[in-house]
Amino acid sequence: MTFRRADGIRESLEQMIVTGEFADGERLDEVRLAEHFNVSRTPLREALQTLAASGLVTLIPRRGAFVRHPGFVELIEMFEVMAELEAMCGRLAARRLTDKGLEQLEQAAAGCEVAMDTGNTNDYYRANERFHYLIYEASGNSYLTSEAKRLHKRLQPFRRMQLLVRGRMQQSMQEHRDALTALSNGNPDTAAESLRNHVAIQGEKFNDLMASYNSDKKIIK
Repeated sequence: MTFRRADGIRESLEQMIVTGEFADGERLDEVRLAEHFNVSRTPLREALQTLAASGLVTLIPRRGAFVRHPGFVELIEMFEVMAELEAMCGRLAARRLTDKGLEQLEQAAAGCEVAMDTGNTNDYYRANERFHYLIYEASGNSYLTSEAKRLHKRLQPFRRMQLLVRGRMQQSMQEHRDALTALSNGNPDTAAESLRNHVAIQGEKFNDLMASYNSDKKIIK
């Protein structure tokens, strides 16, 4: 997968929004942001469109882009639903996974291993995203796949940020290995449970990360 300039801008803006550098409801100045990232407004607008799809930005015609911070309860609810969607995908994928699908999953997991070894959280997340998307597709249920991908996109900033918690990449990789083993062995219940727990832990780690950021801010003040 080619990494585009817009993707890098999106990831930077995601982190700035999630960590509170932009206030809820704040208007994002395209001119200033284009200067900040040293780019034209085209990749910036692509990044803002993606952020709008994830729910972190609201685009209002003729007014611009405005930051939207999801509420704590909303995030918890989304992670709860995501955990069950992942479990359902894993359960079906364990029954329907083809040899080619298993090979693709193993390749995606290997990409996660490489990124983990180099300590690159962004590369890890991209390989991680492919790993999960392959599981969704292996479920053989197009509606479920579409819904899982849609919510995954909404939670993308938070699933990516939780990897910054100390030791989380290594823990996540072990969870991937466990899920891959269950899928390879064709064990629906184990696959479902491992993926459900994987997402539940992501939510917990994100909360840990936000708690540390809030603590740092209090110390600075």
